[in-house]
Amino acid sequence: MPGGGGGLVSGSEAAARGAANAGVLQSVVWGTQGCGPRSSPSLPRFSAPSPPEPGSRGWKRSGCSPARAGRNRTAGRTMPKKLLLLPPLSASSAFRVPRARPAPPPAMNAARTGYRVFSANSTAACTELAKRITERLGAELGKSVVYQETNGETRVEIKESVRGQDIFIIQTIPRDVNTAVMELLIMAYALKTACARNIIGVIPYFPYSKQSKMRKRGSIVCKLLASMLAKAGLTHIITMDLHQKEIQGFFSFPVDNLRASPFLLQYIQEEIPNYRNAVIVAKSPDAAKRAQSYAERLRLGLAVIHGEAQCTELDMDDGRHSPPMVKNATLHPGLELPLMMAKEKPPITVVGDVGGRIAIIVDDIIDDVESFVAAAEILKERGAYKIYVMATHGILSAEAPRLIEESSIDEVVVTNTVPHEVQKLQCPKIKTVDISLILSEAIRRIHNGESMAYLFRNITVDD
Repeated sequence: MPGGGGGLVSGSEAAARGAANAGVLQSVVWGTQGCGPRSSPSLPRFSAPSPPEPGSRGWKRSGCSPARAGRNRTAGRTMPKKLLLLPPLSASSAFRVPRARPAPPPAMNAARTGYRVFSANSTAACTELAKRITERLGAELGKSVVYQETNGETRVEIKESVRGQDIFIIQTIPRDVNTAVMELLIMAYALKTACARNIIGVIPYFPYSKQSKMRKRGSIVCKLLASMLAKAGLTHIITMDLHQKEIQGFFSFPVDNLRASPFLLQYIQEEIPNYRNAVIVAKSPDAAKRAQSYAERLRLGLAVIHGEAQCTELDMDDGRHSPPMVKNATLHPGLELPLMMAKEKPPITVVGDVGGRIAIIVDDIIDDVESFVAAAEILKERGAYKIYVMATHGILSAEAPRLIEESSIDEVVVTNTVPHEVQKLQCPKIKTVDISLILSEAIRRIHNGESMAYLFRNITVDD
């Protein structure tokens, strides 16, 4: 047959012509239409299959019986049942390079295309933590503008593309809590409309966390804030030492509640001289679990302050006495409810020995310091010769710096989850522990799809 034309040829002639023109082997297909496997320099080569022997199972499937094969050999030729229709081969098409297969979709835990870190604060003092985090990550802070207009409205402008990227919004809560919340909500919604892949809020101190229980005819404001953040577009939250761990149930997306206790424990071991002679103190029974965790890890003693002076929330605030119980109240005839006895707390006492020791009061939030100052006075009366106060979130509002400076407290140690540079200038007793390391590691792990279990090692349910 002419070399450049097309036509019908037998399987044996097609294999011979392919080997002569291309220098590669083509398998002979018996009883089917097609061509042999292509060879690739990156894959192992396989030899061409040999035709089936007469009488074998494969021969019978091809539709050729041994008797018919004998007649074909008598005629001096052997023909398959069907002929192969092959396109004409040329020098350029004799050897074909296989097409590149499309890349498989990325795994669920694979790294995304990129990430950006933004600060949602409009004040320079509040962006200090965001700068520390980006320095540890080796990244630059995202370009954005957050400011307040003359009428008090908050405006957010994103100055770079965030399409298809993981966005981390770092928001530290200053004294103006409501403005900070609006800045976070507006920035999250702006990033959502800019087609960001994931929007993760890094909120070291979660605001309104103390309003997580029903009080009288009030509301659970923390649940409302969780719903607002989800509606604005947040898909994940990184926070630290929630006031109540049950707050995580308010959210419809994942929440990572990190712990600052490893940093505070390290400070005790390295910065407090003779800490082995210390005792961990809980200023109220509510803080006993946290104090017990510190005491067990440091192998120290535990003391708890209990009494009327430490009561900060009235029993009437929880709504259980609404309507008020009146003896002459009109009830259903024949219905006589038992009268609840009023609580009576004992005089203030210290459960534990603090005489001649260093007292370390631990808590999660230090805002109104009057209760801490009162606890320090009691511990001094019981014989403690040095008093430290350690907390994760140092809000230190109102007259806190002045009260600390005039009290028996020797040192107040807090983390930088909340900016308090002004308070430190007013009171040199306030010390700061940096927690940007654990926040930057959490950001890196979430972006790369790695497990967060390393950040929660040796953390128990009660911690």
